[in-house]
This record gives sequence, C-alpha cells and structure tokens, in this order.
Amino acid sequence: AFYMKNWSDEADALYRGQHQRCPWEDDVADVTAICETLGIPFQSINFEKDYREKVFKYFLEETRAGRTPNPDVLCNTQIKFLSFLDKMLELGFDKIATGHYSRTDGKKLLKGIDPNKDQSYFIYHLNQEQLSHILFPIGGMLKSEVRKLAEQFKLLVAKKPDSQGLCFIGDIDFQTFLKQYVKAEPGPMVLVDGKVMGQHKGLPYYTIGQRQGIEIGGTGPYYVVDKRMSDNTLIICQAADQSSLLSNWCTFSDEHWVSGQRPAETFQCSVKVRYRTPDIHCTVTGNRVEFSEPARAVTPGQFVVFYDGDVVLGGGVIQERDKSRIIH
Repeated sequence: AFYMKNWSDEADALYRGQHQRCPWEDDVADVTAICETLGIPFQSINFEKDYREKVFKYFLEETRAGRTPNPDVLCNTQIKFLSFLDKMLELGFDKIATGHYSRTDGKKLLKGIDPNKDQSYFIYHLNQEQLSHILFPIGGMLKSEVRKLAEQFKLLVAKKPDSQGLCFIGDIDFQTFLKQYVKAEPGPMVLVDGKVMGQHKGLPYYTIGQRQGIEIGGTGPYYVVDKRMSDNTLIICQAADQSSLLSNWCTFSDEHWVSGQRPAETFQCSVKVRYRTPDIHCTVTGNRVEFSEPARAVTPGQFVVFYDGDVVLGGGVIQERDKSRIIH
C-alpha cells in the first residue's frame, strides 16, 4: 500500500496555530493501522512539489481571478493518475487500485453503483491508457457495504465519518485558510435589484450559489449570484429570487474525451455542472452547452462533465454562463 503526501509541511503552521492535528497525520495513522491489521507492507511517497506546482498554484491563480476551481479534480488529473501512476509503473507494478466510487472495464469510465457516493465527476480526465492500469475495487459497492466489509476485517476506519471539504484544508474555515494566500479588497454587496446591503470581504472568498458566510442582517437567507470583478461588486439574492441563479447555457474550454475522440461536433447527452448535482439533459455544440432545463449555480472555473447513461464521455472547464436572469 502506498500513501501520497501532497501537502507541504510549511502549511502545518496554520494548523498548529489553531491547535489542530494536520489531516495528513491522521490519514497516515489510519493507513498504518490498517496495513498492520491486514499484514500489508506500507510506504509513503512524497509528491508535495508536484502538488504545489501543478495543483495549488493553479488553484490560487484561478481564485484570484474570481473563479472557483476544483482542486480535487486537479489532484486526480495531475497527481494521483499522472505522477503517482507513472511512479508505480516505473517501479514495475501493472495496475493501481484506488478507493474512488467509480467503475471501469479498462477502456470505459463509469459511474459508481452508489448514487450518493459516485466520484466519476472528479476523474473525468482519465484516458483509456490510464484506465488500462487502474482498478476501482469498491465502485460496484454501496458505501454501507464497504463499511460492513471494514467491520468484518476489524478496521478502525469502519465508522470513520466521511471526509468533507477541500483535501488540503481539512477542518479549517475556508476563508481563514484562503486569506493566508489570497489578498482581496472589500467592496459593495448588492441585491439583484441594485439595493446595497453591506460590504463583502473580498470577491475571491465567495462562490456562486454560496449561502453561508454572507453575514448580513435582514430577511434571509441570501445567496451569491455573481462576482462582478470590473467594479469589485458581489451580487446576492434572497431566497425568493433564486431564479437569478439559473442558467440556460454555459461554455467550456480544455475539452477532454475519455475515448480520445469527441462524440460529434453536435451531440446530446446528460451533464453535471458540479459534484452531487442532478444530471441534466443537454445539447453540446462546439464549446457551448444548452441545458434542457435551467441549471443552478453554474460556476466558472468548475468542471462540466458529460455522460451517456453511466458512461463518462469527458468534460471541460466552465468559462461563461447565461446571466440573463440577473436583473442588476
């Protein structure tokens, strides 16, 4: 068994300052205990440099630009299934097995059986050559079945809560973490009708569709509708105006197709605009996606992933979105 250590020790100071145990320390302790129980050799491999250069720098650049990147997708693309996979093949291994809730037959990438845990969205960037060297042992199981199996083997993680949030942040508040790296100026926070409601703390610290952390009084809740970089304005709406969050279309860049070939210049399929959102039927023409029904909180910087039933076709990075419902 191999453990990838991706996060730099210099970040530990933030955790130490808040008197918290670092997430990677807990992970290593868990893996070590499991391997001892099962009698499996364990080794840790350091990919901190690759992670910082290929994932974290991109995350910061996109965040400063007012976009919302997904570092978990980038980590899978650049580290787990590139740097790590290449290292394993170099060491003479034929395949790697990961704990993703996804499936593959060696050529196709498919959704995991458990609809609540399917992680195919995060690994849409895999290609057939990579898939020929990858196994997803739990992709055909429900999470409840995985926990029962762990209990049978008396593994201490059998009842461990599911991980939440970004992989390198752990339990630290997102804004607290981000402020260590991204500086931003406060600015006006206005409703979609133009009424000024207060000041935001800096546009990079918010994302489209966000509800928590807006921190204004009045009749809430409030949601982030748009981040207008041109005049440093955060546009929000009240619950009754959530139609402002809906889009009929979006565009995307950096297209990738699992098979290596785009299905057609124009084709129909289903699409996810972010993790754990329902699939929406759509028509893809060039780099434009037309939704058959309005999609909520389509966010530039996130990933759009296309499906044919359970089969992942590919995806790309969301660029522009329909803002026709934003009045302001």
